[in-house]
Amino acid sequence: MPRQYGASRSRRTSQTSSQARSRKRDIGRYKSSLEKYCADKLSELGIAFSYEEMEFELQSGFNYSGTYYKMTPKGKELLNKSNMNVLPIRYTPDFIGKDNNWIIETKGFSPSQHTFPMRWKLFLKHLVDSGKPLPALFMPKNKMQVDECVEIIKNLIKNGQI
Repeated sequence: MPRQYGASRSRRTSQTSSQARSRKRDIGRYKSSLEKYCADKLSELGIAFSYEEMEFELQSGFNYSGTYYKMTPKGKELLNKSNMNVLPIRYTPDFIGKDNNWIIETKGFSPSQHTFPMRWKLFLKHLVDSGKPLPALFMPKNKMQVDECVEIIKNLIKNGQI
């Protein structure tokens, strides 16, 4: 008897969405379990932080007044985007210390994050060009690295370095 793909597919979809809802309840306002873990660790050690509250404009928006044709996402035709407004490039770090003296950007496994490396470099340049004291930066990819980052921050605070 041939396998009925439609039946198992719908069952799998309902399980997945139920698992997603359960996972969403577990992590609350955070976008990933690694962010939740990081917030819990910072709170556990009494380190004050804000979560995704500060946005940096890395490149202001502008108007491109030249001729510009762009492919459409699903179609094969070109779309006329001449004389278009280009949106600014912005970046919002995950965690920032209360005095803006440290930043944690949690980056777990994300194969499709092809724009982030460029955005991160623009952010580093923005920090350097701001003329303000540079914050300590951390980019953990797993729980063990989060533990290490939080411990480093704790020691930097304790020693008056940040």
